[in-house]
Amino acid sequence: MADPVHGDRLADPRRRDVAVFAGLAILVLAVSLLSVGVGAIPIAPARILDVMMRGGADPGLARDSLVILNIRLPRTLLGLMVGAGLAVSGALMQGLFRNPLADPALVGVSAGAGLAAACIIVLGDRLLVAFGLPGPLPYAVLPAAAFCGGLTATLGLYLVATRSGRTSVATMLLAGIALGALSGAMTGLLVYASDDRQLRDLTFWSLGSLGGSTWTKVAATAPAILPVLIAVPFLGRGLNALVLGEAEAFHLGIPVERLKRAAILLVAIAVGAGVAAAGVIGFVGLVVPHTLRLMIGPEHRRLLPASALLGGTLLVLADVAARLVVAPAELPIGIVTALVGAPVFLWLLLARTRTLDV
Repeated sequence: MADPVHGDRLADPRRRDVAVFAGLAILVLAVSLLSVGVGAIPIAPARILDVMMRGGADPGLARDSLVILNIRLPRTLLGLMVGAGLAVSGALMQGLFRNPLADPALVGVSAGAGLAAACIIVLGDRLLVAFGLPGPLPYAVLPAAAFCGGLTATLGLYLVATRSGRTSVATMLLAGIALGALSGAMTGLLVYASDDRQLRDLTFWSLGSLGGSTWTKVAATAPAILPVLIAVPFLGRGLNALVLGEAEAFHLGIPVERLKRAAILLVAIAVGAGVAAAGVIGFVGLVVPHTLRLMIGPEHRRLLPASALLGGTLLVLADVAARLVVAPAELPIGIVTALVGAPVFLWLLLARTRTLDV
């Protein structure tokens, strides 16, 4: 016969998890509806639902249908994907480094992607002229270069940190910091060599934005980020064991080296695709997993999917704020995430310190 007291104790965490995930799912839908409805042309939720159900079939909905389906819906979906990818990457990095302060930028993915994008912005047209080719460069070259730059940086770090088939996480962390500094210096040189137009493009890219989102961007980003979001929960058991240490995880039957390679590759793909689609956006990968650890605990099989939901919500909400604060102009979304993320992170850090002191 089941013990009702112990049964209730086992059920409480499950009920809490169900409540948290249900709340996150509702929050995603609410923020998405807000994002689609807010802008220069406000659209009521009921009208949004009419457009989603009937599309352009009703002539009376033609204008709203154009705004929703061609401008705001792809922007919202892209924000959800990029935010989810950044947050999940942060959770993976924190689990891999066994450090709640780790961030995807530490492994140099963002720095490598940003440097590649800066090279295209500043040197692209000059290279076309040097080789006698017609210009300007197609826009698709920029996100493709950023994605390749992130993957190249990650591959370089992996080669530096791997010896005799074993990857040193500490070496990768230090090499990532060095690569970030080097990439920042080289980007600074490109800024110095840029003209006014290129300088504006560099500034816009380095601060991130979801402006100009199209279904083409969504279609190009989804094949990179969605498989990552599907795959990461399967790493949860291994990351849980890795908290005990690499030797302990190995004795528990976890293929530690394969786990490291998989985590690093997934982070490179998600962050590289996110930077390629929306530029460099900070604090999402740092604040979201740390916040969720306080809400649902450190168990990665729950933490990783929850991070995807909250990360997407946070980025879309930041994009809504970026559109409203200086309307009809638009703030770079990286400014919003930094202005909100930095104080929240400091508050979480202070709260955690007080808990440890007690």
